[in-house]
Amino acid sequence: MTPVRQTIGLVGLGMALGPHLASLRDLSGRAEIASAWTPSPQRRAAARDMGLPVVETLDAMLANPALESVLLLTPPLTHLELIQRCAAAGKHVLVEKPLDVSTERALEAIRTMEDAGLHLGVVLQHRFRPAAIALRELLQGGTLGRLVSGSASIRWWRTPAYYAEPGRGMKARDGGGVLLTQAIHTLDLLLDLAGPVRRLTALTRNSGLRATDTEDIACGAIEFQNGAVGTIDATTVAYPGFPERIELACERGTAVMSGESLDIYHQDGRHEHMAPPEYQRDPSDPMAFDHGAHRALIEDFLDSVRCGRPPGVHGRSALRVQALIEGFLRSSDEQRAITLEATS
Repeated sequence: MTPVRQTIGLVGLGMALGPHLASLRDLSGRAEIASAWTPSPQRRAAARDMGLPVVETLDAMLANPALESVLLLTPPLTHLELIQRCAAAGKHVLVEKPLDVSTERALEAIRTMEDAGLHLGVVLQHRFRPAAIALRELLQGGTLGRLVSGSASIRWWRTPAYYAEPGRGMKARDGGGVLLTQAIHTLDLLLDLAGPVRRLTALTRNSGLRATDTEDIACGAIEFQNGAVGTIDATTVAYPGFPERIELACERGTAVMSGESLDIYHQDGRHEHMAPPEYQRDPSDPMAFDHGAHRALIEDFLDSVRCGRPPGVHGRSALRVQALIEGFLRSSDEQRAITLEATS
């Protein structure tokens, strides 16, 4: 018997729509886009031209009793209010990163959904990359032994055209800069693989190269919960942009993830290499990537709704990276080391 397709509403039809729409079209046997909405009349018109079932108001979308879930693709500062409205209407939510602009607001969103008995997933799709899955299995299986040092480097470039959109790079719209808006995916994956960070000391700066009020340079030293140490380096001013990188040095070998490729260097001399199919990515284009990880994350979310289990990236699991980012900014502002509190 063919399973009944789940009904999804799309809220927010801007730059983030592309990989989600491609993923939902791939999953058309599992999910149906029941409605789409954005506060922008121009984007609603463009969405109609794309063949999406546009509605004129969010209330009209949420009033549909057949609608099960909402995919929320709006700017971060809008997330809490929209999640509250979805919860009041009895809809599950999959929200684009970050969960919100602060841990406090993120926790309020999580508790709202938990109190309503609804699922809350977060789009941190790097956890679903094949290389990340393979490395996670190696680490959990003990193949590489105990983590000794773990670091992440995100040295990207964003063009003037990227910042030409009104409000981009501003606290009032995005809630944060390179850490919350760009590096968050790699930082989340680092924590997912290596475990939580216990202590850090950091510096953040605005380069002055863009008309923004958020940090576009960040670096720091970190100590993980298990005692391992490492560094984080993130920026969007490194022309022409380079693949993000995670390095985990362990007792019996080192793992290096560069973009979506993985290299394992075993101390016995073996070298394992895993790479995705050839894909020409423009490092300055934030949307130039294969949508396979998005598709896997959305499919997992659909499964969680059907099976009544938490999503693979549920709200509380996204709090760790939010706390790490807040710790970085606080350490830089206060010019001291910060000890992070547990988030779950």
